[in-house]
Amino acid sequence: MNWLLSSSIGRKLIMSISGIFLVLFLLFHMSMNLVLVISAEAYNWIGEMLGANWYAVAATLILGAGVATHFIYGTWLTLLNQKARGSDKYAYSSKTETEWSAKNMYVLGVIILIGLLIHMWNFWYKMQFSELFHLEGAITQIADPVIQLFSNPMYSIVYIVWLGALWFHLTHGVWSAFQTLGWNGKVWFSRLKIISNVVATVIMIGFAIVPVFFTIKAFITGSVWWGI
Repeated sequence: MNWLLSSSIGRKLIMSISGIFLVLFLLFHMSMNLVLVISAEAYNWIGEMLGANWYAVAATLILGAGVATHFIYGTWLTLLNQKARGSDKYAYSSKTETEWSAKNMYVLGVIILIGLLIHMWNFWYKMQFSELFHLEGAITQIADPVIQLFSNPMYSIVYIVWLGALWFHLTHGVWSAFQTLGWNGKVWFSRLKIISNVVATVIMIGFAIVPVFFTIKAFITGSVWWGI
């Protein structure tokens, strides 16, 4: 198993597998978020089911390990690429090297990580973590604070900008992962690009529907608020 750490292919493989794992989580999380647009009661039920219990904590730890692995290996590969001065570019080919997203994957990753930390503070820490450790102000009915947060246009805009960075990262990242896993023939080259764009777009639109919906609703009902 040492080749996973010592070889370029091994490091790219770990990066790809952890990336695909995170994409699957994003699809699940996106589907859960869309429930809020349909029914706050159903959303609260999901939140209660996924609240402070052993399987939710285990899933959080696994997810955290996936994010950490992906970011650490992304940093490692970026440093190696810089050291090699382009001779060992991660997931690069002459057909995609002019793509902006391919050239800025690490920068996009840092933006996504910052957005993720903000997201975790507003949701995970104030909800699951606070409930787990019985902290003062723990939130168990999660629909209302989420709706309130997205009634702030400033936060919704920041969230959508974050989703834009995620879209660029995914359009190249999903394609790159499939390439690393062996789907790199001429027939599948363009197909995988289309699949990557579709997956990234579905995730971005699915997540964006929630802040857009509740921001518009807040303007209509006069419940918009500004500030942090």
